[in-house]
Amino acid sequence: MSERVVPGVGRSAARIRTIAVWAVRVALAVQFGAGGAGKVAGSEQMVRMFDDIGAGQWLRVFVGVLEIAGAIGLLVPRLAAAAALGLVALMAGAVVTNVAVLGIAPTVPLVFGVLAAVVAYSRRHQDSRGGRHV
Repeated sequence: MSERVVPGVGRSAARIRTIAVWAVRVALAVQFGAGGAGKVAGSEQMVRMFDDIGAGQWLRVFVGVLEIAGAIGLLVPRLAAAAALGLVALMAGAVVTNVAVLGIAPTVPLVFGVLAAVVAYSRRHQDSRGGRHV
């Protein structure tokens, strides 16, 4: 875990922020990895939900693969920002689907989407080599 000093923020505050963002990344990776695995494996609950959506079971598998890829990407520093942005887009779709198609509250995808956005924002100055943009 590399520590970056943010101008105007002390070393300990920057370290706490780094640890907090890593904790969110790991928690999201676990959640998206497990959720994606359930979709790909065809858990009964996921099959029913995607039947209710009406787009076909191919969408369940596709979303599951995207969630697993996003989970892996969150744990790779060079990929974390891109993975988080992809997951934000996926959760935006889930929010719309929950409200417009399923008629249920979009609480879970909203929370996960906001947390993924926090990760993407925190990694905004990282380039593909892991360094800071000038």
